[in-house]
Amino acid sequence: MVVSVCPTAVVAASVDEVWELLAQTSKYDSWWDAHLERSEPEGPATPGQKAYATTNAFGKRWDVTFVVKSVDPARHKLQVDVTLPFGIVDHATLVCTPVDAESCHVQFG
Repeated sequence: MVVSVCPTAVVAASVDEVWELLAQTSKYDSWWDAHLERSEPEGPATPGQKAYATTNAFGKRWDVTFVVKSVDPARHKLQVDVTLPFGIVDHATLVCTPVDAESCHVQFG
């Protein structure tokens, strides 16, 4: 079964500020509901990079793994495959588009 959703929002931050949060795996803890354990290799998101994280729900600790598939800094676009509990895999594309100097449109899908 395939489910496709595409959350989107305009945020009160510049496209460069948001891209910095997306392109640096070490900053993921500031915006997602998980704790980054490590990324291999460390540093900015690069194709093939793997990140390992944990999250807590229902009184249990759950492992989350993602692999960076592509990074396009010029278009502020990041593609990742996220492996979640129960064999769920999310093929996600995150895109930031400037609205003005102080806000941007963020799409996740």
